[in-house]
Amino acid sequence: MKKLRRVTEAEVIAEFLKNEFYQEEFHRDREQFEHLVLEADVTNEEENLLRRALLFRRRGHMWRELPPDTQWWEMQLDPDDLDQLRVFPRAHWRKIASGSFALADIVTNIRTRKFGGKIGDFISKIHSLSYRLRFDHEVSSVILIGVNEKSSITIIEGNHRLTAAMLGAPETLHTRFRVFFGMSPRMNEVCWHHHSLSNLTRYIQNRLKHLWRDPEADLSRLPTPVKAMTAAQYAKSIAARKAMAEPK
Repeated sequence: MKKLRRVTEAEVIAEFLKNEFYQEEFHRDREQFEHLVLEADVTNEEENLLRRALLFRRRGHMWRELPPDTQWWEMQLDPDDLDQLRVFPRAHWRKIASGSFALADIVTNIRTRKFGGKIGDFISKIHSLSYRLRFDHEVSSVILIGVNEKSSITIIEGNHRLTAAMLGAPETLHTRFRVFFGMSPRMNEVCWHHHSLSNLTRYIQNRLKHLWRDPEADLSRLPTPVKAMTAAQYAKSIAARKAMAEPK
């Protein structure tokens, strides 16, 4: 993996939220906030607070486990890096994995084993996505975490798309995805990346603490101007900022 540039947490959250915004949890927010999600201005701190709160509505339990010293980078992912990648160990992936969550092993299992029922339906969707990726050249983002770029790396956003790409055209990985990588010497304390009793216990405690109410997902505490801005007003403000930034 090759480092391209440092990025802010706000930029990664904006990309994560953009990928998640079709989910049911955001149905009541879509009309009001879609323009702030799809056309994110990551230099605006008020908007960043809003996007963070929206993401925490669905993924707060995941994001708060990441170490506070996590550094975020945009990376270039090449086929030679694939042996380091592991899928996020949850849901159907556990049954497909058969003990190994390495992306390469997952892809091998999908190619060589027969799965029925809900797992079979899930794999059919992965194959369908793989075919679409061969002809759809849209670039999307994936999010990875690890101690550093030379150790094992966990996919926390993009399991389906990376698996589908591996099934179809792995040589296009460096052109199909914007890769955001969070690294920290403490990443092995995160249960998503390293499974241990202590990591799992800490996660469960945090999950229970925020089960009924998560202050970080509370939109009512955010600045009113951003929440009240319409799509047209937002587009106008973006155009004005771009005009101000252009050289005279």
